[in-house]
Amino acid sequence: MAKGLTQIEGIDYEETFSPVVRFASIRLLLALVAHLDLELFQMAVKTAFLNGNLEEEIYMDQSISFVTKGQEDKVCRLKRSIYGLKQASRSW
Repeated sequence: MAKGLTQIEGIDYEETFSPVVRFASIRLLLALVAHLDLELFQMAVKTAFLNGNLEEEIYMDQSISFVTKGQEDKVCRLKRSIYGLKQASRSW
């Protein structure tokens, strides 16, 4: 996971986005499904954040399990967003 808490607005990211829905909207949708006798399906995407391309250059320390002896000072440049970045949900 990235250290999103260390990111600085305007330097590491420009804007964030978090899609939310009003509870009344969900209740209306469920009422319509019940009234019209429709089937409702739900899905969860576990890797949703991995589908967003990053526009900024973001570097991250290597995970402890990936550090190779003699290359401890290397960092990873992220090409796609990962969980923990402030802009992860926006890029998705």
